[in-house]
Amino acid sequence: MTILVTGGRGHVARAVVARLLEHGHEPRVASRQPDATGAPAGVELVEADLTRPETFRAALEGVSKVFLYAEPKGIAGFLDEAGRAGVEHVVLLSASPVTSADPDRNPLARMHRSAERALIDSGLPWTFLRPATFATNALQWTWSIRAEGVVRAAYPEAHNDAIHEADIAEVAVRALTEPGHVGRAHLMTGPESLTQRRQVELIGKAIGREVEFVEQTPAEYRATLDQWSNGELTDQLLRYLSDNDGVPVPVINTVELVTGRPARTFEQWALDHAADFS
Repeated sequence: MTILVTGGRGHVARAVVARLLEHGHEPRVASRQPDATGAPAGVELVEADLTRPETFRAALEGVSKVFLYAEPKGIAGFLDEAGRAGVEHVVLLSASPVTSADPDRNPLARMHRSAERALIDSGLPWTFLRPATFATNALQWTWSIRAEGVVRAAYPEAHNDAIHEADIAEVAVRALTEPGHVGRAHLMTGPESLTQRRQVELIGKAIGREVEFVEQTPAEYRATLDQWSNGELTDQLLRYLSDNDGVPVPVINTVELVTGRPARTFEQWALDHAADFS
């Protein structure tokens, strides 16, 4: 069975590849830049770009199952080609905001809903993965922690339910390789609700030196975010932080129910990524 893993440079995709190999499967890794995926030696690499339909056929040849990133542009054409290629199951990396009360207000929710809808409309057997906040979002702090030992952000007491990419990957691999997941949407979180301040403390603990949280005003933080994000995404992030300022968020045990073991803590994530901050 050949399993195509798209978005091969992404943190989740890399973790999916590692766990497929651990379980004795042979993934094919697809990316716009296959040589930049960091895939282990011997893993088959292929170019695939959802904005370039001419790359679909070769990437999908002989593929039984697909781990797919939610890229709405071009996804319908990719799924059409997947159907012609005989793909039996697609596991889509979606996101938890699609379940929110007002998803149309959230640009990430709109994007992922569009991808989910395309997969349903394709007629292919599907599974949706809907993780909450990615723990890897904390990697945005790497430069300031390395250079100055500080994190500058607004709402230090805002909570989130960060999930380790390895746990998302574990659930993805179960969905790809075990029965019982077709037609299911796995909403998942990390095992605890932590403030941004506490996450920074745990990163400091992992790297063996104190990291200071320098609180910014929302306006100051907006100016920082606008350097790498569009205005709508900045608005959504600031809304999320404000709504959860001092408010613990609910966590669910999907990872444990699917894999048989508790989800990894943010403290474990920080230890796993200590080199990124050192």
